[in-house]
Amino acid sequence: MSEHVTATYRVNSEGRTIAHPAHHTLLEVLREACGLTGTKHGCELGECGTCTVLIDGEPQLSCLVLAREVEGAAIDTVEGLEGRDLHPLQKTFADLGAAQCGYCTPGILMAAKALIERKPTPTRADVCEALSGNLCRCTGYIKIIEAVEWAAALCRGESGARPADASLYGVCKEKPHG
Repeated sequence: MSEHVTATYRVNSEGRTIAHPAHHTLLEVLREACGLTGTKHGCELGECGTCTVLIDGEPQLSCLVLAREVEGAAIDTVEGLEGRDLHPLQKTFADLGAAQCGYCTPGILMAAKALIERKPTPTRADVCEALSGNLCRCTGYIKIIEAVEWAAALCRGESGARPADASLYGVCKEKPHG
């Protein structure tokens, strides 16, 4: 029989005391014990970014974190974006069609949220770097990057902001000369 621990977590600003096997990852505790299934199982090796959550405001791969190691930390999941209105990231992703199958979207939203909170006026290179650990198999990332840039403008209070046009080539690189 495996060892169990009882720990108190702050998930989406709500205190939760949970008993779980000591070897469970944060991903397992969030999905199985908390019922927060927005955080997805992906590769379970820390390579796809699908399970990204914020721990004390920093994006972390929940499949690589033992739950008991983050007792007392502020853990934010994609469900925490819900409110009376859509979060600007959710709005821009929906308006631009930045999600196709949607499996990677929760992890991307959380990585983007951390970026926007850390750097309210991110450059395209900042967006690309922040999302570099999140794999999407359906999109070409163009709409995702545009959605994050637009959401950042909305978060800064630029209500009339519109998405920037992305070049089909070199989205995360400088434009070629000539």
